[in-house]
Amino acid sequence: MSEQVVVTVKPKSAKGPLVEAGPDGALTVYVREPAIEGRANKAVAELLAKHLGVPKSKVALIGGATARTKRFRVG
Repeated sequence: MSEQVVVTVKPKSAKGPLVEAGPDGALTVYVREPAIEGRANKAVAELLAKHLGVPKSKVALIGGATARTKRFRVG
């Protein structure tokens, strides 16, 4: 069974790599990689996998490839 996770991405962040959960449960992911050639998307997927305790192969970007708000399928 897979689920969708919506995250807000902060690329080129000095704060990252970090996953923060807001008071409403929304996830904000800070990564050091720039949003060039999908590098930030790849870094976010890897960090989400680690944060959620699943293999990297189980996390896939399904929406928002060029937006700050992205949807990932987990599972």
